Amino acid sequence: MNLFLYAQECTKHSTSDASGGFLSIFPIIVIFLIFYFILFLPEQKRIKQHKKMLESLKKGDNVILSSGIYGTITNVKGDILEIKIAENVKINVLKSAVSQVISEEKIKSIMS
Repeated sequence: MNLFLYAQECTKHSTSDASGGFLSIFPIIVIFLIFYFILFLPEQKRIKQHKKMLESLKKGDNVILSSGIYGTITNVKGDILEIKIAENVKINVLKSAVSQVISEEKIKSIMS
């Protein structure tokens, strides 16, 4: 008779462990969601904005390259930009090397 009672008591504990399994995974899910909204979502947004900026580059835009070089776009040939960085000095770079487009006033304030 004691064995029968013991067997019933064991089955009671095993059913409560199944709900405890979900509760142990729940904090991991919450941490993943926090990382997604804090790290991944803003990075995806920044990548989309940079891609849009690269697609809108045109002749005459003042740009800063990822290497820190300032210049003005003189020609666009597909993924290659011709950039004037000084008098009679032009370089060819990939569009992906452009980090930002800046205004003429900002270039003048930086140069002086």
